[in-house]
Amino acid sequence: MHRITGKTGGDSLIEMSPTYSFNDDINGYHQHASSSTGSFQQSSIDKQQHSKDSVFFRDGVRRIDFVLSYDDDKDGERKQERRKVYEANLEKVGLELETEDKLESEDGKTYFVKIHAPWEVLATYADVLKIKVPFKANDIPEHSEIPMNWLTTPFRLPEDIMHPEPDYFTAPFNKSKSDFFLIDDKDTFFPPSTRNRIVYYILSRCSYIKDECGDKDKKGIKRLLNNGTYTAAFPLHDSRYWTKSKDASCESERYNLYKYWAGFFSFFKEQPLNLIRKYYGEKIGIYFAWLGFYTEMLLFAAVVGTICFVHGFLTYDDNQWSKDICNDTIGGNIVMCPLCDKKCSYWKLNTTCNSSWQSHLFDNVGTVFFAIFMGIWVTLFLEFWKRRQARLEYEWDLVDFEEEQQQLQLRPEYETKCTDRKLNRITQEMEPYLPITSKCARTCLSGATVLLWISLIIACIIGVIAYRLAVYAAFASIMKDSPTAQLDVVGPYITPQLATSVTASCINFVIIMILNLMYERVAVWITDMEIPKTHLEYENKLTVKMFLFQFVNYYSSCFYVAFFKGKFVGYPGNYEYMFGKWSKLRNEECDPGGCLIELTTQLVIVMTGKQVWGNIQEALVPWLMNWWGSRKARNHPESIYSRWEQDHDLQSFGQLGLFDEYLEMVIQFGFITLFVASFPLAPLLALINNVIEIRVDAWKLTTQFRRPVAAKAHSIGAWEEILSGIAVLSVVTNAFIVAFTSDMMPRLVYMYAYQPDGEMTMKGYIDNSLSVFNISQIPLENKPDAEENPSWFNSSIHTTCRYRDYRYPPGHEKEYSHNMQFWHILAAKLAFIIIMEHVVFMVKFFVAWMIPDVPSDVRARVKRERYLVQEFLHNYEVEKLKIQLSQNSSNECTCTPMIYPSLSKHEVLSECL
Repeated sequence: MHRITGKTGGDSLIEMSPTYSFNDDINGYHQHASSSTGSFQQSSIDKQQHSKDSVFFRDGVRRIDFVLSYDDDKDGERKQERRKVYEANLEKVGLELETEDKLESEDGKTYFVKIHAPWEVLATYADVLKIKVPFKANDIPEHSEIPMNWLTTPFRLPEDIMHPEPDYFTAPFNKSKSDFFLIDDKDTFFPPSTRNRIVYYILSRCSYIKDECGDKDKKGIKRLLNNGTYTAAFPLHDSRYWTKSKDASCESERYNLYKYWAGFFSFFKEQPLNLIRKYYGEKIGIYFAWLGFYTEMLLFAAVVGTICFVHGFLTYDDNQWSKDICNDTIGGNIVMCPLCDKKCSYWKLNTTCNSSWQSHLFDNVGTVFFAIFMGIWVTLFLEFWKRRQARLEYEWDLVDFEEEQQQLQLRPEYETKCTDRKLNRITQEMEPYLPITSKCARTCLSGATVLLWISLIIACIIGVIAYRLAVYAAFASIMKDSPTAQLDVVGPYITPQLATSVTASCINFVIIMILNLMYERVAVWITDMEIPKTHLEYENKLTVKMFLFQFVNYYSSCFYVAFFKGKFVGYPGNYEYMFGKWSKLRNEECDPGGCLIELTTQLVIVMTGKQVWGNIQEALVPWLMNWWGSRKARNHPESIYSRWEQDHDLQSFGQLGLFDEYLEMVIQFGFITLFVASFPLAPLLALINNVIEIRVDAWKLTTQFRRPVAAKAHSIGAWEEILSGIAVLSVVTNAFIVAFTSDMMPRLVYMYAYQPDGEMTMKGYIDNSLSVFNISQIPLENKPDAEENPSWFNSSIHTTCRYRDYRYPPGHEKEYSHNMQFWHILAAKLAFIIIMEHVVFMVKFFVAWMIPDVPSDVRARVKRERYLVQEFLHNYEVEKLKIQLSQNSSNECTCTPMIYPSLSKHEVLSECL
C-alpha cells in the first residue's frame, strides 16, 4: 500500500498508486490526470471544495475508521522516530494509512493520520474478539399488541429510529466460515462502532520500536498519547449534529441522535436505545438504558413521597404538640435551659414555634409508611432492572459475553509491566502474571492510601462539627438583638440553629467538592499502580475505591445529624463536650421540634447543590472549552473545516467519562434511599434532576465530545453490587431515623401509656417530654453571662428551667437520672427497628424470589438461538464436506477451499500480542 501525503514545501503533490482514483462528487477534490505514464503528477487540492462531512479517504471509497493527530514540533526527533516505526508496524498488521499535511489543516500545525481497516483485518480480529454477527433472520413472532397501546403514542419515536437494524439471530464470527454469515456487502457488514473497536484494539497493542519483542513496555497508543507523540486518537462522528450529511454513504446517525434524543423538549419521549448502542457501543447504551429505567421507577417513588408530604401539610392543624409550643400560656411560660455555655441565655419554648410546624411536614405517620414503601421500592427497582438487563443482553448479543471472555483481552498495561510469565491452565499458553509478593505490596499500599484519604474526610467532618459548636454561641449572641428578628415574614425563621445548620452545610458542601477533585486523581493513580489484569478488573477496582471515598464524603455529615447530634449531650450541670471540658465545645442539642428538620436541611443542601453543580459543570465546562478551542475556526470559511478537524476540536470523553456519570447517579440513589425518611420529596427532586440529566448527557455526548471508542458491557458492572448494598443499608438507616431521629416513638409511647387522661391525644406531650432542672444547681462555667439574659428573665421568679430528656426532677431520690419512661421509649425504639427491618426484609426477599431475573420469553429466545447456531453449523459443515468429497472424487482439488486467502501483509501481530 502507498502512503498518501498532503502538501510538502511549496508543492502540492499526492503520491499514490495509479490504481487509486478520486471521486469529485463525494470528496470535492479536483485533480489533473497525467499523461500515459498512468500516474498522477502535480495533483492540486482545492480545500474550499472539500466536503465537511467526508468520512472517507481521498479516493472516496475507503472509510476512515480512526484518526491520529500530532504536532510536528522542532524538538520532536524522538517522537518522529516513534511515529514512523509505529505507523509502519500498523501497516504491517494490514491497516491502511493516509496523512493530511499540516499545511492542509485549519491551524497550520496539526497533522492528521487517517486509518482504514480493510476487510481482511476486520475479519481476522472479529474472529479474535468473537464479535457476533447475523447468520439468519429472527423467525420468532413478536409479542401481541399491548392493550391500550395508543396511549403511549405521544411518547414513542419513529420505528426506524428505535430499531435502526433488522432483528437477526447471531453467532460469533469465524473467518474460516465467512460464507456461513449473511454478508451482503463487506464494506458495510461491520458497523462503524465495531470497526473503530477493532482498530483501537490493534492500536493498543502495536509496538512503536523496531524490535517488537525487545522492550515489552514500548507499545500502545495510550503510551504514545501520554508521552506526547500523538495529541489525540479518536473515531469520527458520521456527520455534523445539526444537519444530515450530504454524502449519501454516510449514515447521519449523529444527527438522528441529536434530533430525537439530545433535545430537551424530547424529555417525555422514549430513548432510542438501539440507535445509541449502534452508534456508541453497548457500554454507553446500557448506561442510558439503566438511567432511563431508574428515572421511570423514580416516578412511582416521587408520587408516593409527594402524597406523604401533602398528608403532612393537610394534617397541619392536627399537630397538637406544635399548638402547645406556640401557645403563649404553655410554650410561652416554659423557660428552657441555655443551649451553650456563657453566651447562650435562657429562652422560651415558643421561640421554636415555626421550626416545630416545619418539622411536622416531614415527621408524621406518613414518614413511617414511606420508609417502609422505599424499602420495598428499592427491591422492585433492582429486580425489574435485572429483567430489563437480561432482555438487553439478548437483544444486543451479550448473552455469552462473560468475564471469562474478557480474560483473553488483557490490558496492554498489564502485558507490558508484567515481565514474568506462567502457563495458563485453560489456554495452555504462556501469559504474563504479577508475582504474589508484588501484588500484596501494591494492594497494601493502595488500601493504606484509601484509608488515609477517608481519615482526611472524617477529620474535615469533625472540623465542620467543631465549627457548628463554636459558631452557635456566636450566632446566639449576635442574633439576640439582630434587626432580622423584627422582620415580619422571615424574621421568626432566622434562628441561631438555622444559621448554624445552613452555613455548616454550605461549608461541608464546598469541602466535599474540593476533596472530590483531589481524590479522583489519587484513585486513578493507585488503581494504575495495582496493575489490574483486565479492563473489567480495572473498572471494578476503581469503582470500589471511588465509591468508598464518595460514600464517606457525601453521607458522613448526614449520618452525624441523623444518629449523633443531640444523642450525647448530657444534662445541665453535667454536659458532654466534644474534646473534653477544656475545649469548651459543648455537644449540640436538638431543639424541641427534633433533629429531623436539621437532617432535612442538610440533605436538601448537599443533594440539591450537588445536582445543580453537576449539571452546570457537565453542560457548561465542555461547551466553554470547545468554544475557546474552536474560536479561530470561526474566522475561516466553514468549507475548509474538515470532519476530522471538527472532531479534533471537541473534548475527549476520557477514561472516566462514563464512570463519573454512574458515580453521580449512585450517590443520588444513596440520598433518596438512605435518608428518605427525613425528606419524602427527595425522589421528586431526583426525578426532576434525572429528566434533565438524560438530555444533558445526551446533548454533551452528541455535540461536545469526540465519538468514544465503542466498547462492550453486558451489565452495569460493580455498580449493581453497590446498589444492592445500599438497598440493604437503607432499610437499617431509615428504621433508625424513624426510631431515634424523629419523635415518632416518644409520641406513641406517651399517647398509649402516659397520657394522664387516658385519651388517645397528644395533649400534655410537650410538658411531659421536657425534664426540670434547678437553676441554682447550674455550675458557674455553664451559666450565661448576666448581660446575655433576656429582659423578661428574673432569677427570683424563674427558679427552674426545662431541657429535652426524660429524667427525674430535682428533689427526687434519683434526681437527674433517667426515669422509667426513658427506658420504655428506648424499648419501643428497639422493638420498632427489629419489627420494621424484619417486615421489610421478608417482603424484599419474597419479592426477589417471586420475580425471575430473566423473563421467560427471553430464556426461550436464547435457547432457540443456540439451537439454530448448532443446527446451521452442522448443516454448513455437512454441505462443505459433500463439496470436498465431490471435488476429491473428481481429482480436481485435494485441499480445503479458502474463500478469503490470507495475505502476508495481513498477518496478526506476533506473540507480543
